[in-house]
Amino acid sequence: MLYRPRRLRNSPILRNLVAETHFDKESFVYPVFVTQGTGKREIIPSMPGVLRYSPDELLKEAEVWLKLGINKLLLFGVGEHKSADAHSAWNTQGAVQSAIKLLKHKFGSDIYLITDVCLCAYTDHGHCGLLDQTEILNDESLEPLSTMALSHAEAGADMVAPSDMMDGRIAALRHKLDVNGFSNTPIMSYSVKYASGYYGPFRDAAESAPGNGDRKSYQMDFRNSREAVKEAALDVEEGADILMVKPALAYLDVIKTIKENFDLPLACYNVSGEYSMVKAASANGWIDEQKVVTENMYAFARAGADIIITYHAVDILKNKWL
Repeated sequence: MLYRPRRLRNSPILRNLVAETHFDKESFVYPVFVTQGTGKREIIPSMPGVLRYSPDELLKEAEVWLKLGINKLLLFGVGEHKSADAHSAWNTQGAVQSAIKLLKHKFGSDIYLITDVCLCAYTDHGHCGLLDQTEILNDESLEPLSTMALSHAEAGADMVAPSDMMDGRIAALRHKLDVNGFSNTPIMSYSVKYASGYYGPFRDAAESAPGNGDRKSYQMDFRNSREAVKEAALDVEEGADILMVKPALAYLDVIKTIKENFDLPLACYNVSGEYSMVKAASANGWIDEQKVVTENMYAFARAGADIIITYHAVDILKNKWL
């Protein structure tokens, strides 16, 4: 036989030499839940190994993560005062704002902080924008979202990441940041965020489940892929610096499509449900966690993701799975 593909599979060294997909720890962003108070490390039953941290406890844990090589965190606020106008989202003494200040004071440029910008954990109805009866108000939600992003930048955040899926929010955030002296603060947009059943454990962790209805009027329909290109194109036009697809595992085709159509860096979010399913199956002895997690990470990279946001990052680096 002239062609024998197995020739290039004969040894680990050779397989590594000719591997088509490569990535390393620099690709990882670790999502973290931050809550008000001090001395808090709260277990999240639906997400084994993931905790809610008060800012002081997060400071201690971040030092451990930095030693592992995790130097990029995505911060989510939890347990804040909830109201119709979500005003606690831009409280200068809020959990996220306080955590940013502590982390930056201690670690400076050694740690890179990205903040989630969304109203769902701060509204009394749990939706990602302001609510009028049963209608999610798009344009009226842009100002509070922009104000939230600005409060993060003023606290010292390196990047903001709007996840709300309101139309026009990238332009609104870009304008708010620019006119207030933060023109160099990048925006990582949750450009392609589907209304997904994979978010269940996250809503437990962030206490952000909607009180009534669902999010299908603003998050994307999972039956659509052409629409993903439209959403991403709008965000590019409005000034996004990084695009994102969320969830990741069931949307590898969408990751590939966005990568092929745009030249901005592309992130994917390996979400809570994807994480928890692996953890549950591993705990029951049904799968080899290391093999499945590693395979998933390479699938994301193979599909085109430059940045992988994953709760598995600590396990991967602590156990040297890559």
